[in-house]
Amino acid sequence: MNQKLKEKILESLSAVLPITGIVMLLSILLVPVELGTMVMFICGAIMLVVGMGFFQLGAEMAMTPLGEGIGVQISKTRHIILILLIGFSMGAIITISEPDLQVLAGQVPSIPNHILILTVAVGVGIFLAMAIVRILFQINLSTILIGFYIVLIGISFLSPQGFLAVAFDSGGVTTGPMTVPFIMAMGIGLASVRGDKNASSDSFGLVALSSIGPVLAVLILGCFYNPTEAAYSVTEVADVVTTRDVVIAFLKNVPPYIKEVLISLLPVAAVFAIFQLFSRRYKRRQVKRISVGLAYTYIGLVLFLCGVNAGFAPVGSSMGNEIASGSWKWLLIPIGMLIGYYIVKAEPAIQVLNRQVQDVTDGAVSAGSMNKCLSIGVSVSVGLAMMRVLTGLPVYYIVIPGYIIALILSRFVPKMFVGIAFDSGGVASGPMTTTFLIPFSIGACNAVGGNIMADAFGVVALVALTPLIAVQIMGMVYQYKLNMADKVAVPETVYPDTVDEIFEFEEV
Repeated sequence: MNQKLKEKILESLSAVLPITGIVMLLSILLVPVELGTMVMFICGAIMLVVGMGFFQLGAEMAMTPLGEGIGVQISKTRHIILILLIGFSMGAIITISEPDLQVLAGQVPSIPNHILILTVAVGVGIFLAMAIVRILFQINLSTILIGFYIVLIGISFLSPQGFLAVAFDSGGVTTGPMTVPFIMAMGIGLASVRGDKNASSDSFGLVALSSIGPVLAVLILGCFYNPTEAAYSVTEVADVVTTRDVVIAFLKNVPPYIKEVLISLLPVAAVFAIFQLFSRRYKRRQVKRISVGLAYTYIGLVLFLCGVNAGFAPVGSSMGNEIASGSWKWLLIPIGMLIGYYIVKAEPAIQVLNRQVQDVTDGAVSAGSMNKCLSIGVSVSVGLAMMRVLTGLPVYYIVIPGYIIALILSRFVPKMFVGIAFDSGGVASGPMTTTFLIPFSIGACNAVGGNIMADAFGVVALVALTPLIAVQIMGMVYQYKLNMADKVAVPETVYPDTVDEIFEFEEV
């Protein structure tokens, strides 16, 4: 086996293993599960692991060099119209291929899948184009974020309230393992050409702005699709008795995804071919590598979506339903917090971001400190999401004040931390959130008789929100500790270099 592929599969295993372990533990202690159902779940988890491994390697081989190359080429032109068209096209095309979005679209009952996917893609395309212009013209990120979020909050009061949760979820799922490597590489490519002192800071923020577009687009779409008119049908686990039944159940799901994924990835391949034809940027060896990467991405997506829909998500929905049906339904909150803590540690897109943050800051912000901060934030957000399922608390009572707090903080923290925080919010909600937490929430909401559209959806939105606050608080602590160290330092003092060391620094 390819050594790099083996590493990616092991990374994927670390992503899926905690959730699998928690589900198996719950099935023993709290919610007994039929043996056939558990076999389907484990097989789905295996397909998820292998598929995510292929997919991550493919995205790394294809999306990252393509994104950086396009970013560099865009920086060399000052034709605004051309920049906007390229940014829009790339944002829309990459988003259509995002597996998280396809999983979410399959679970929203009131909108046809292709309508939701195209709407979100248009939103990402428009705002990615704006994000590129922001980097090229060095517009302050905090200022532009405040402006757009004011518009977003205003429109949210005009859109059907039952559609708010789905709209905010759409913003979270668009920045997954397909789009994050591409968009962040594009930002690095754009900033690398500038070479000024703010270039590193400005390389962050593309993900943050790209997450706003889908929310606005889906809020507008909500005016045309009334969520109260659609009924949600709970996904049932296939009835299996023998191992042959398990194989047949999965094989039946493969052909539709072979076609669906091919349609999604063809535009990406076309963009690569056209870009190479006009720019001649990549040598023959690089072209071969990117082509192999696209093939890996295709194989991974087919396995990923099949594993999710046939074995993984249905069990999540069933388990959420069983827990919420009993007298122990309030256990949803601590169980959700436990799942949230481990999910963010394992999200592949988060690891990409953390490594880039560590590299860009020369280790001043370590990957370990980012992981700790995000784990705590996401744990709180999933706990809040489960509380919403049980109480029916409207999502805007949490989301809107949360964004207001995050935007206020953005005026007081170091500039780099603003971009890192808002990018973290976008990438925290990845494959594990959409494949397990959303079905889990839907199953629980269905059991307590809640409104699926209003109460079950919103978990992705909350997962995307809390890192904005948590990382900026980390930035404020970081700045405060540095200032205090400067005030009390003596010549012999050894200054701390990393966030972890600063937290351990003892004032003298």
